Amino acid sequence: MKSPEVLVEVNRGPFLESVHFGHAVICDDSGQIVKSWGDDGILSLPRSSAKMIQALPLITSGAADAFGLTERHLALSCASHQGAAIHTDLVSEWLKNLGLKDADLRCGPQDPEDTTARNEMIKLDHLPCQWHNNCSGKHSGFLTLTKHLKAGPEYIAPDHPVQKAVLEAFEMTTGSASPGFGIDGCSAPNFAARLKDIAKAMAWFASAEDRSDPASRAAVRLVNAMRRYPLLVAGEGRACTELMDAMGGRVAIKTGAEGFFVAIIPERKLGVALKITDGASRASACALATLLAEIGVLDKSHPIAQKYLNQPVINRRGIETGRIHAASALHL
Repeated sequence: MKSPEVLVEVNRGPFLESVHFGHAVICDDSGQIVKSWGDDGILSLPRSSAKMIQALPLITSGAADAFGLTERHLALSCASHQGAAIHTDLVSEWLKNLGLKDADLRCGPQDPEDTTARNEMIKLDHLPCQWHNNCSGKHSGFLTLTKHLKAGPEYIAPDHPVQKAVLEAFEMTTGSASPGFGIDGCSAPNFAARLKDIAKAMAWFASAEDRSDPASRAAVRLVNAMRRYPLLVAGEGRACTELMDAMGGRVAIKTGAEGFFVAIIPERKLGVALKITDGASRASACALATLLAEIGVLDKSHPIAQKYLNQPVINRRGIETGRIHAASALHL
């Protein structure tokens, strides 16, 4: 087992104050490793970075088309959203069209991260619903598949037909048998794989346009939905949304909890997966932005690129005290 490498550094004035260690892999469409840092074989839980994989059975089963889901629904099925109206209105409408309600979700309630939505709820003394949960789009997809399969309501159970279909998709895209799962923050199983196999799965998505099998056609639909509706995938001020916007929809990216991040790069047929060992999102966003810039799909001079490549550290008086930036090892 290889040790993690320093991927991100934090300076305060002229002094190096903190470092973030991690692992990262870039794979091509043949499944070969183009470049790696740290241990490419480290066993990882991709968390919400796996949502594109978890959404594959929604399409391949015929459920998405049977229930008239649009690209906006598909984008939301891959989302870790802010709980803004643009997200929750679509989820509530989706559930209504299924003949279901908030109580049918199994993701649990969550205070919205969107400031406007949260402040409005506080003013009205309302409690959050499950559709405010950042994973409610994924769970709406699970419910759609559940209804299509005429399966039982406990769709998050590991032995439920929905999760069996997700595991099959996970092992197909990664090319390896998963050794197990952990329960995610939204209560669904999150299957584990080696980091290089998760990068391989992202490269499989990136090259899906070259194939005509049902799973690949489904992958193209999901990637296109994410690239066309980045605001639904995350929200205002979020790295996923801002970086996809900055790249003009050329790349689909997705964050996951505990310092995970992936990228799908169709024009280069590359997949990227990275894990920051201390789980810091400030480091994972910086590391991913750096790799995208180094690969050549993110313009380093773009203001949004600069926000993540060389993020200022601001104190409570608004004074810039330092910078968060990639370590030299990440530059190709």
